Amino acid sequence: MSNYPGPLVLVVGPSGAGKDSILSAAREHLREDHGIVFPRRHITRAVDAGGEDHVPETEAGFQRGLEIGAYALSWQAHGLGYGVPAIIEVDLAAGRTVVVNTSRSVIDAARERYIGTQVVHVTAPADVLAERLSARGREDAADITQRLRRQAEAPIGAHVWDLVNDAGLDDAVQRFLRILADIRAVSRAVSGAMGAARAAS
Repeated sequence: MSNYPGPLVLVVGPSGAGKDSILSAAREHLREDHGIVFPRRHITRAVDAGGEDHVPETEAGFQRGLEIGAYALSWQAHGLGYGVPAIIEVDLAAGRTVVVNTSRSVIDAARERYIGTQVVHVTAPADVLAERLSARGREDAADITQRLRRQAEAPIGAHVWDLVNDAGLDDAVQRFLRILADIRAVSRAVSGAMGAARAAS
């Protein structure tokens, strides 16, 4: 387990909760803050497939990345491979805050690997999620119902911050920024206390 001074912030939540929109806006708000980074995920999806700005990988390239330890965290979802680049450990070691959109399936692995892991759970009322998923036009009503049922369970454990995105994007972004500020303040306090303890020993 690695005890880096910088916190790793995992942003999780069901499809339709608005994670990508919140992260995109937060990244823009914090673009001059060099103490926080939003790494690009590696995904086995074409660069022109739409959605987030990511590093496209072939299936073979992604598998090779897994074999050589190129990813700090990785998972499979909806037929795609996702990887968070291992270079984030350089940022964490430098005390920077790393914020990344991940699957809930990697929370336990992240907690085991990085002591400073924090989880921001973004969600919205079921009817809002259903409406947003329907507006995307990718799934029918039965698929949406099944997806919502699978994703209903919230993460448990320590260091989970809940953000209900039900009052508009601007409001959700401001609340997300306040959560990040609180996480960073706590992280600095813990790092300072540990440094003082080491100096006294």
